[in-house]
Amino acid sequence: MEYVAQLWRFMLVRRKFWLLPVILMTVLLGGLLVLAKGSVVAPFIYTLF
Repeated sequence: MEYVAQLWRFMLVRRKFWLLPVILMTVLLGGLLVLAKGSVVAPFIYTLF
């Protein structure tokens, strides 16, 4: 959790707010791939990439 706090402080100090959507989309796509790994819908998700 300390890493998230440091990243947030970095974005506030350096005015790098454009990083927030990039980080959120990366986390969401990573979570989707992890959750779908053992799922029946995995072949359909992998075709998107």
